[in-house]
Amino acid sequence: MEVRTTRFGVLQISEDRLLHFPKGLLGFGQFTRYCLLEPGSDACFFWLQCVDEPSLAFVVTDPSLFVNDYAVPIRAEQMGELGLAKLDDAQVFVIVNKIDSTLTGNLQGPLVINTLTKVGEQMVLAEKRWTTRHPLIRVAASAAAPVQAASA
Repeated sequence: MEVRTTRFGVLQISEDRLLHFPKGLLGFGQFTRYCLLEPGSDACFFWLQCVDEPSLAFVVTDPSLFVNDYAVPIRAEQMGELGLAKLDDAQVFVIVNKIDSTLTGNLQGPLVINTLTKVGEQMVLAEKRWTTRHPLIRVAASAAAPVQAASA
């Protein structure tokens, strides 16, 4: 399928690469279809691009790459909503923001995706240990890299 983006132009994405967030993301509930874009094969940051709104995209990452003891408690009813038979079938991402020279992750609102069905949900963690702007790494200026579709 053809996906129009404001950052990367028109991309061809296989239908089986679509991610569905039935409840949308916080603040963007009307948008439920996304795809994961990867800037390179060794990337640790990805773009979660909305399929239906070219200007809506989020930088995301796997929080375990930066925070060793981070875990998302998933209740039985949430596993049911996501169609998860086992936790091993879930992939967790967090939305990344740049504040000054630091990349932060929203560890309080992780994205949990069933890698088999491609259904996801943004969870809201009650545990106050995690914040919406948890520092991940400090960054310097960088050059843009080409983008390709990534698997969830």
